[in-house]
Amino acid sequence: MVNSFAEQILTTLLPCHCALCGLKAGGSLPICAGCAADLPRNICSCATCAIPIPPAATAIGPRFCGACLAKPPPFCRAYVPWLYDPQFAHLIHRWKFNGDRYLTRLLATLWADAVQLDREADIIVPIPLHWRRQWRRGYNQAELLARDLCRQEPQQRLLVSDLLQRTRRTNAQSTMNADERKANLKTAFTTSRPCDNLHIALVDDVLTTGATAASAATALLEAGASQVDLWCLARTLA
Repeated sequence: MVNSFAEQILTTLLPCHCALCGLKAGGSLPICAGCAADLPRNICSCATCAIPIPPAATAIGPRFCGACLAKPPPFCRAYVPWLYDPQFAHLIHRWKFNGDRYLTRLLATLWADAVQLDREADIIVPIPLHWRRQWRRGYNQAELLARDLCRQEPQQRLLVSDLLQRTRRTNAQSTMNADERKANLKTAFTTSRPCDNLHIALVDDVLTTGATAASAATALLEAGASQVDLWCLARTLA
């Protein structure tokens, strides 16, 4: 109650502005009601990789895309509630590359408010950056997101940021196709210790081909994890 009251006073004295349109947000998060309503939800999607699929395919229960039916990824399920449209891309680009860390709470809240988990994970593990890339950027955006998600329900979510490690530097993947991304990330991750029988949630920002998540999930499963799920903010289109 005290924190809520203090937050109301701070919002009145120093109103925050929408990170998308620049108008007053009207609350403690930097997004106005209009822009929040315009963000595209990823409602009809594959139950495994969260790629959007036709609404009719999900009308009678969970459905899967052809790629996941033909060759299921090592992670069990991806919880990705938003689509990577220009608005969401703008938020993530500012957060990830422009140093706007204050957007972490907004993005974590958008994820938490939109997702209903089938089962709580035992631990949360952020996708790590190579140390050189993290040194240049100053932070790992996946770890920032994971920490904020843990703060929302600390009694249920334990962050373990050093379990998964990036063993080698990989090339930037923004211009690569799916096969190139997969080859680029082969054996890119390792674990610092066993994770026997743990249900693990991997946290990342954007899900594109799933190559990064698949490589990280494989390392965790080889270390003994019983199940790996993926928690991402937004899903790119096919």
